[in-house]
Amino acid sequence: MSEAMQGMMPEPGEFQSACDYGACVEVAITEVVAVRDSKAGQDGPVLWFSRSEWEAFVAAVKAGRFSVG
Repeated sequence: MSEAMQGMMPEPGEFQSACDYGACVEVAITEVVAVRDSKAGQDGPVLWFSRSEWEAFVAAVKAGRFSVG
């Protein structure tokens, strides 16, 4: 992870967990949104999104634009 990204990394307490059928993710929303697999732990890879990208994703989920299975 670059030094700039490391500086943006939220503190561990800022991540919130959500699980469904054993698949868990952690999300931290600050000036950016950080998403990681909770099984990978604090040193696992992180996906970064702008707040507008994240809001568009959440809206698409709520609208049923994704199918599961």
